[in-house]
Amino acid sequence: METPPEVVLRMASDERDWEAARELFLEYAQGLSVDLAFQDFDAELASLSERYAQPAGCVLLAFVDGVLAGCCAMRGLECPDYPDASEMKRLYVRRLFRGFGLGRLLAQAVMEQAALAGYGCILLDTLDEMDAARALYEDLGFEEIEPYYYNPHPQAFFLRASLV
Repeated sequence: METPPEVVLRMASDERDWEAARELFLEYAQGLSVDLAFQDFDAELASLSERYAQPAGCVLLAFVDGVLAGCCAMRGLECPDYPDASEMKRLYVRRLFRGFGLGRLLAQAVMEQAALAGYGCILLDTLDEMDAARALYEDLGFEEIEPYYYNPHPQAFFLRASLV
């Protein structure tokens, strides 16, 4: 009988972790059909530890048998329509590790962190082409909402889930 792989989620906390997050964020962006320049992606990469600093935010890294496999981030969000909102960003699982529930594990852990940080809801945007992610978000209780920020891509969807 084969031993199941060891899955570890770890909060990014030191420079090595932030570099790993940067690597995964870049892979995530390269796999998209859209350019993230409208989100000031280069500035985000240059300031991950500030933009996702605890306790208002976090970046979770997933390791499978010690190998970096995925990430998911959360940060506070200033949004008049949702004054108690956090935002889930950059849910990404490397291709080799897909199909085993790692994305769900990461998303649920980020939602738990957002609730612990005192947020009442969590928002995100996703693209029409991300079928598996959209199905996961629906399963986690996300519902479609009106756009909460400017996104020039017509295939973008905006979602919200309650954390209370």
